[in-house]
Amino acid sequence: MFDEDKGLYTIGTVAGLIGEHPETLRVWERNGLLRPDREGYQRKYSNNDVKRLKFIKYLMHEKGLNIAGVKHLTSMYSCWYKRNCKGGAAQNSPIAVNESKPCWKLEGTYCLVASDKAEMCNTCDMIKKCTGCTGCK
Repeated sequence: MFDEDKGLYTIGTVAGLIGEHPETLRVWERNGLLRPDREGYQRKYSNNDVKRLKFIKYLMHEKGLNIAGVKHLTSMYSCWYKRNCKGGAAQNSPIAVNESKPCWKLEGTYCLVASDKAEMCNTCDMIKKCTGCTGCK
């Protein structure tokens, strides 16, 4: 079976695929927007990394977000770094979707509605750092 999270592509290949300069990808990585695999000093991007990069580019170029905005928004995706993320569903699907949250993995779909509070809050930095909070813990 094909592993969508296995690093296969070099930075030059991926930069060409998404139409960005390799240094742009390095800047996005330094700012914590993605974490490609490494073989020694060489970055190896997976198919899911390419999908993440396309979503980052969409947020920046189409929605006008800067790096900080993209970082904040992607932190609200509990599956952003999760291996084997199943992806979203279409708007007219029988599965409940969050229509205000496009899926980063499957273009034209939306994230599934979280089944519990813990799923929504597991990546929230504010909740992680809070002592004495009663919110999602």
